[in-house]
Amino acid sequence: MTQATDVALGPVETMFAADQASRNLGIELVQHGEGTAVLRVTVTPAMVNGHRMAHGGYLFLLADTAFACACNSHGPVTVAAAADIVFIAPAHEGDVLEATACERTRFGRSGIYDVTVRRIHGGPREARATEGGGGTAAGEVIAEFRGRSRSIGSTKTKESQ
Repeated sequence: MTQATDVALGPVETMFAADQASRNLGIELVQHGEGTAVLRVTVTPAMVNGHRMAHGGYLFLLADTAFACACNSHGPVTVAAAADIVFIAPAHEGDVLEATACERTRFGRSGIYDVTVRRIHGGPREARATEGGGGTAAGEVIAEFRGRSRSIGSTKTKESQ
């Protein structure tokens, strides 16, 4: 037996392994714990809109995936009841973005989670701008997301049943 079959995956790893949308975009699960998650992605040319900025839909997807990992960390399958995002600064091709999710509160089958998306490393645009004395800073907040979750009761995803 391989190590992967010897150790059962937890709810976050199981859900993320089945999340083709996020994994196909190169989103990585960096770390997670009860009510928390950190995910990372590099903005690719396919994620850039007509203004040469990361498309807001991709930023939302990154934040939403971090939210999903955090709210599913407790075990029962939990889904989004609602979510919103505030875009603070643009991200560009080559930027490495990190989304950090944190549980604010859980009550009954519901929860509230905040996610901060930060640029942790800029791409070629940052290097060029920094040479000229301006530019974007690593660690800069790109977006703030708030998600509201609802547990649907089961402890298994459809794929694991």
